[in-house]
Amino acid sequence: MQQYIDFFRTHRQQIDESCAPALNSFREKAFDVFRKTGFPPCPSEDYLHTDVAALLKDDFGFFLNPPGRTVDPHKAFRCNVVNLNAIKHFIVNGYLLETKDNAPLPQGVFSGSLHVFARQHPELFLKYYNRLAGQEEDGLAAFNTLFVQDGYVLYVPEHVILENTVQLTGISGGSSRSLINRRILVILEAGAQAKLLLCDHTSDEKSAPAVTQVVEVYAGENAHLDFYELEESAPEAVRLTGNYIRQAAASRMITNSITLSNGFTRNNYRIDLAGRQAETRLYGMAIADARQKIDTFTRINHLVPECRSSELFKYILDDEATGAFCGKIIVSPDAQRTEAYQNNRNLLGSRNCRMYSKPQLEIYADDVKCSHGMTTGQLDEAALFYMRSRGIPADEAALLLKFAFTSDVIQGIRLEGLRDRLKLLIEKRFRGELIKCQGCI
Repeated sequence: MQQYIDFFRTHRQQIDESCAPALNSFREKAFDVFRKTGFPPCPSEDYLHTDVAALLKDDFGFFLNPPGRTVDPHKAFRCNVVNLNAIKHFIVNGYLLETKDNAPLPQGVFSGSLHVFARQHPELFLKYYNRLAGQEEDGLAAFNTLFVQDGYVLYVPEHVILENTVQLTGISGGSSRSLINRRILVILEAGAQAKLLLCDHTSDEKSAPAVTQVVEVYAGENAHLDFYELEESAPEAVRLTGNYIRQAAASRMITNSITLSNGFTRNNYRIDLAGRQAETRLYGMAIADARQKIDTFTRINHLVPECRSSELFKYILDDEATGAFCGKIIVSPDAQRTEAYQNNRNLLGSRNCRMYSKPQLEIYADDVKCSHGMTTGQLDEAALFYMRSRGIPADEAALLLKFAFTSDVIQGIRLEGLRDRLKLLIEKRFRGELIKCQGCI
């Protein structure tokens, strides 16, 4: 921790000089929070299986200036998702690359660099940036705010429907251990609609970056947002994300995060249902083997009456992989007529993998429909026997059962082309084939 405090004090001018004043204005408060709290303690109630301080103890290199364009990401990561028709952006080592070949956006829509948005629209920026991530003394979010220099903003004004999916491809890596901090801000005003796909990659299998990412989402009254994440990173990569979402009345959100390959991943979600009849659906899935680790923490706050949440996370683990899921649904005293459902299901393929699960409900209202559950087990031996008795080889039968296990998470994706591409990627992953996202080649 002290190394980062010293680094900030020494390099403050260099950190600030390429950023908008509005972006820099949040650093001092973040510095006070980080200096006071440090990284989240481990073990603690919310961080039983992720020691952030240990993961970030190495002498990482910082990218304090935008990288030169040494690779054309359009060629290195060419999207093959059928009929996606996407607005494409690339974040390389935390900096958004300028894109000139996208179709014109509807009037008033902004889709581009965080620091450009802060310069061009400082009032909007100051209204929304860090208002969710900074409202609690979260040391990891403060750390990101302290060092972030760029990222991505999607702003959709009232009643505008963005028909094209926005595809944001993050590429992290380099020749040495690097620390990458990036920020994503999504603002949908009342009645707006959009779809965002984040594909997260390392530059090659030898890359060993540590990435902190903070996502803040504001869904206005009757706004609709689909937010999909796909992670494929190298075995030595570290990915620490915080997703902060606030939904107004009658807003609808789907959040779906899928990890196909990784090193160490920690995903945090905090969703505030702050307006009547808001609805959120949160899906997640991870496939991990070797010594990969993935830890997920979710907190859904039902703050007002008549809201609905549905949560499903699935893990498929093998070899010496480790998975963890801790989910909280909190229903406040005023949140009558709440419906909230949480489910964690896990499939273990060896005696050496480990899964830790802790679904939780805290209910302070009496007129609610809530449930939570967890199951952990192995492939159904009876189903395997039946399939083998019908002439299906053992390996193929196991693959089919694993694939069926993932189906309800995949069906939560409303982009047909992405859904079909993921089915192919998941099949390749289960077959043990070397994969580099076939949506990006």
